[in-house]
Amino acid sequence: MSSAAASWPYPRWVAHRGAGKLAPENTLAAFRLGHAHGWRMFECDVKLSADGVPFLLHDATLERTSNGQGTAGALPWAQLAGLDAGSWLAPAYAGEPIPTLQTIARFCLEHGSLLNIEIKPTPGTERQTGKVVAQAAAQLWLGASVPPLLSSFQPESLAGAQAAAPALPRALLLDSLWDGWLEAARQLDCAAVVCKYTLWDAALVTRTRAAGLRGLCYTVNDASAAQSLLALGLDGLITDRVDFFDPSQADSVAVNPNAAPDVKRST
Repeated sequence: MSSAAASWPYPRWVAHRGAGKLAPENTLAAFRLGHAHGWRMFECDVKLSADGVPFLLHDATLERTSNGQGTAGALPWAQLAGLDAGSWLAPAYAGEPIPTLQTIARFCLEHGSLLNIEIKPTPGTERQTGKVVAQAAAQLWLGASVPPLLSSFQPESLAGAQAAAPALPRALLLDSLWDGWLEAARQLDCAAVVCKYTLWDAALVTRTRAAGLRGLCYTVNDASAAQSLLALGLDGLITDRVDFFDPSQADSVAVNPNAAPDVKRST
């Protein structure tokens, strides 16, 4: 078992992409809003620009969440930095930029917030992205009491991170229980697995615990589902609904009945 798995330093509730659906995902505005709602751990997606700068973006392409076009990782940071990553959601966020990992690290460290960095490589750059993101994270959080948790659906990205910064905790993301997933998590010396929330049941929790791994889930936005997952003993619930769930309640589900209705999101 990795030392991170043995002494888990992270809170149970994690805000997806900063503030879920309330602000433009993966932007500093989203982190600020999530923090204002009382959230103290966030998840975000990080990939590399063409010139190797780690920055926040979920999709491989720019169209859905910015006014840019094409493959994000094919552009240099100077070009990405000038894009509008806010107008797509609401006029109030017009001009909100795509942030670098450095910008988000500064925010988290200044506000006492923890971070789950999902390594989201442009296809074909899996190992290099894991390596560079891990190196950057190790430097940015140097001396911090709690390091960021690095996760990825791509074992090759986690292998790059493991080689570059072995002390940073890693988690394997799973949208299905593919053959060999547990062996891969062990080989990568992962501290946790982060599964699609519908995959979790008592048997999977038992298997995960027996392997010395922590268990987290994404992206749970329903109160009854969240209660069931807490009852299973999961270590982390990642959610869009930062105005709905109360993250201060680690072992139970407390909700705001006046929150806006859920909006379905991509993973």
